[in-house]
Amino acid sequence: MIDDAITALRNGKFILLYDFDDREGETDFAIRSDMVTPRHILQMRKDGGGLICTAVDPVAAARLGLPFASEVLQGTRVAEQQGDIPYDRKNHSSFSLWVNHKNTFTGITDRDRALTITAVAEQVKKSLNGGGAHFSESFRTPGHCALLRAADNLLDQRHGQTELSVALARMAGVTPSITICEMLDDESGYALPKSGAKAYAKKHGLVFVEGSEVLDRWEADKHRES
Repeated sequence: MIDDAITALRNGKFILLYDFDDREGETDFAIRSDMVTPRHILQMRKDGGGLICTAVDPVAAARLGLPFASEVLQGTRVAEQQGDIPYDRKNHSSFSLWVNHKNTFTGITDRDRALTITAVAEQVKKSLNGGGAHFSESFRTPGHCALLRAADNLLDQRHGQTELSVALARMAGVTPSITICEMLDDESGYALPKSGAKAYAKKHGLVFVEGSEVLDRWEADKHRES
């Protein structure tokens, strides 16, 4: 399935990305950010129901000056502390800024969010291609699009959806910015069970891939390179 997932990402199609049974135990919609349309936002908010976020490659995030929110908030009464996240006691969350593109109106509509997300991907691409990226000229914060900054060493450091999706983008050779959204269960009020996510994937012709498959390919590629 990992090769099918990589191909789907290259082609601008959704994949369903599950992390791990012993982590969040959640499935996310995932799609390359530079090909997000208003219809994709609609599908994620209706069929996913979680938070629509855009994961950014750590090298690009550093070049664009995107901080971790936890670092920005240090010293405040609500700042996240080490060990606060029940599914990831060793790391802080990947949340960075919440932004709107300056050409949006409210920023929350499907069209506004698609504009912001594709513009973020363009900034990521420019930053990795040697310059020309001026993030603050195009965006304002706070906004309605949550940005996630992947851990510096990706899956060698953290195994979240943020790192899994950016690793997949690198494997696919596309701009390493992926937009994700958790799939929630209308009946239980919790995350959609893996079986439900697999059934959705089958019904809609989408690739379902597990974090273990992504991690295995990541380790294999690293071994070949060494």
